[in-house]
Amino acid sequence: MANWAAVLAADGSLISALGVGFVLGLRHALDADHVAAVSTFVGQNRNVYRSCVIGTLWGIGHTAALLAAALVTSVLRLRIPPDVGRTLEGVVAVVVVALGANVLLRSLGGLRLHRHEHAHDGASHRHLHLHLGAETAHRHVHLIRGARRPVLMGALHGLAGSAALLLLVLATMPSTLALLYVAVFGIGSTLGMLIVSGLIGIPFAVSGSARLRLGLQLAVGVGSIGVGVAMLRALAAA
Repeated sequence: MANWAAVLAADGSLISALGVGFVLGLRHALDADHVAAVSTFVGQNRNVYRSCVIGTLWGIGHTAALLAAALVTSVLRLRIPPDVGRTLEGVVAVVVVALGANVLLRSLGGLRLHRHEHAHDGASHRHLHLHLGAETAHRHVHLIRGARRPVLMGALHGLAGSAALLLLVLATMPSTLALLYVAVFGIGSTLGMLIVSGLIGIPFAVSGSARLRLGLQLAVGVGSIGVGVAMLRALAAA
């Protein structure tokens, strides 16, 4: 009876630990750099389903990178230097800024400023007009090619920042438990990214005005640049 009680207690502790890992994974998806970077991908389409796919792909890349790092730290007993995590976090910050700048350039590239000539009471007048470029009528998704960028960005985030701290904790666990914990954490973060991406994609999907979509894209670009700059300043001050 005592042995069964010990087994049940151990199982209960394991389930609790995995449950905490899942919740932490969900919370991890809400990190500002994650939200800022994934919004730059989501803002390029007007379909909530595609937005959810982008978040899922991001989570897959994130989880794969974490599992690979956990394999190195837990099974092979190798240590990843802290400077590596800081360097990768700096790379993430620079990439977030670059993604935001790319969104701004793409958005502003659709603006055209030109003159219109009008006739009023026999007299012609010229006025400056600002037009939004026409959207491409035929648009479809290349899943393999389109999946590459969110997967790679998810993997980069998986090796930087708070994920690096997670690996330090996992180094004290048995290898099997560490890998299982990372897998559950990854499932939580993937689900979280799916939800976050879907929520971000809703305004783009329901906006019927080209001006409104342009405003949303500009907000995404400026916000991403702001988050990236804040990350760089925090790293410089640390």
